[in-house]
Formats: sequence, C-alpha cells, structure tokens
Amino acid sequence: MDTDTRRRIARWLLVCCAMVFAILVVGGVTRLTHSGLSIVEWQPIVGIVPPLDQIAWEETFAKYQKTPEYLQVNHRMSLDEFKGIFFWEYFHRLLGRLIGAVFLLPLLYFWLRRRIAPSLLPKLLGIFLLGGLQGAMGWYMVKSGLVDDPRVSHFRLTAHLSLAFLIFTAMFWLALGLREKRTRAAGDGEWRRWRRVGFWLTLLVAYMVVSGGFVAGIRAGKAYNTFPLMQGHVLPPESFIIDPWYLNFFNNMALVQFDHRLGAWLLAFLVPWFWWRIRRLAPAVRRAADVLLAAVTAQIGLGIATLLLAVPVGLGAAHQGGAMVVLGALLWVNHELRVERAADRL
Repeated sequence: MDTDTRRRIARWLLVCCAMVFAILVVGGVTRLTHSGLSIVEWQPIVGIVPPLDQIAWEETFAKYQKTPEYLQVNHRMSLDEFKGIFFWEYFHRLLGRLIGAVFLLPLLYFWLRRRIAPSLLPKLLGIFLLGGLQGAMGWYMVKSGLVDDPRVSHFRLTAHLSLAFLIFTAMFWLALGLREKRTRAAGDGEWRRWRRVGFWLTLLVAYMVVSGGFVAGIRAGKAYNTFPLMQGHVLPPESFIIDPWYLNFFNNMALVQFDHRLGAWLLAFLVPWFWWRIRRLAPAVRRAADVLLAAVTAQIGLGIATLLLAVPVGLGAAHQGGAMVVLGALLWVNHELRVERAADRL
C-alpha cells in the first residue's frame, strides 16, 4: 500500500473518529434531556425521514403516549414539548446512520480498487461489524425503557457507551499507524517500561468510561454534590446497604460515584507523574504527553464542576466528550512510545 493511500485511509478514519466524538456528545445531551425514549420504533431505513406534517406528528406522539415514560412522568406534555425531545433522539440516530454511510462507502471504494492491504482489511471489516452491533445495542438499550420502568437499563447504557469508545479506539489507533511509516521504537528497558505504564493508564481510562456509564445510568451524579468529600465522608456509610453486597458496585449511588471518583484521583496523580517522566524521551512523545496532561486537567475540572452543579446538560455532555479526548490523547502517547523517527531521540 503506497504512502498516499495510507494517508488517505488515515484521514478517512480520523473523519469517522470526529463523527463518533460528535455522536457521543449528542448522545450525552439526549440522555440528559431525557429524550432517548421519544422514538419508540427502530426503523433503520424509513426512520431517516422525521414526521413532515401535523398528522404524522400526532401519530408519532400517540405512540409515545403509550410508553411508561409518558404515563408516569410526562403525562402533561404537549405536542410542541414532545417535538423538543424527539429531535435530540432523531439527530442522535441520524448521526449514527451517517457514520455508517461515511465508513461503508469509502471502505467499498478502497476495497474494490484494491487499495487496502490484506492485513488491514479484516480490521476495517471488524470495525464495520462493531458499528452494526452498536446500532443494535442502542435499540436494545432503548427497549429496556419502553416496558415498565421509564429508564433504560444502566447495564445496557454502559455497554452502548463502551462500544462507542471501543470503535473510536480501533479507528484512531489504525489511523495513527497509517499516517506515516516510522521505525519501531527502541527496545531498551526504559522505553519498554513506559510503554507498559501507558498500557495500564489506558486500562484505567477504560475503567473510568465504564464506571462513568454506571454513574450516568443510575443518575448518581445528582447525589453527593460536594467535593472533595462526599457529604463529609471519603466513603459514605451507606455504600454497602444493598444485599447481596456486590450489587452495590452497580446499583448503589454512593459506591458507584465513589468508584468513579477513585479513578479520577488516580488519574490526577498518575498522569502528571507519567508526563514528567516521558517528556524527555523524544520530541514527538513530549508533544503527545503535553496534550494528554492538558486533556486530563480539563476533564477533571469539568468533572468537578459537573458534580458541584448537579449535572447541567452542557457540562454533562462536555464531560462525556472530554473522556474521549483523554482517551485519544493517551492513545497518541502510547503510539509515540511504540514508534519513532530516527531523529526523534534527544
């Protein structure tokens, strides 16, 4: 695969990454405005067209009026108010369809013109399958809120969120490797050690994504809106009141929020230390590490502000998007620790 094709594929994947970031933020707004249950059918093709006249709107609203959310929560909602929540979910689904098209059509173009290296094709097809799975998971999540309880399952929500980050990770990592050919980084002990640290930090960020999904799913951000302590406690005394004990890690607001805070504290200490130790390895590593430090600092600030203000929509969506920025910066650091230009060493 020639250099020009590699760069074109990398640019295409980066565009898809930007779109995944956009749908993540829109999804955050959709969740925080309680708009996610406004569309009660999954119609991948005909669902592209929203209601276009009064009759269509009334039919769509009538379907929503049969849902637990309308009957138990929004029974006084007017049609105009319904349109407000409908369009957030509609734009979220529309973005999902658009991402699918923007990924599939160039993939077919490069594939049919035999521009994709044999080793790369299975990875791209795997990402496409993950995208299809994500769409199905989104509907599986919505269905959980259309039965009895007007809230989606926090387990399904977390799975839906985690899949978005997995898709982003796969595309961004491939794009980084395709941008330009570089030699594999030196195999001395110091570089290997920091590569291992970078890997464990990536797992910590993944933990933060998953724990953040549970925080969002059970709305734990609406409680314990103090910092640095949780209503005067490091660990609230009610953190293990659910029986059996292990369900507290998923269903107890106190423990779920504590777990997320614990990850944030670890990042707050580990990332500056990591930045300080690796910034001298090479100029490219330093640039990526600087971005990582700035992203983590901003994300922690956003998290604290979101908590203290009890999760306003704008800050909550920004905090969700910030998590993907942190992950992207950390992936960049990990990539720079794996490959380098010959002139990168100081």
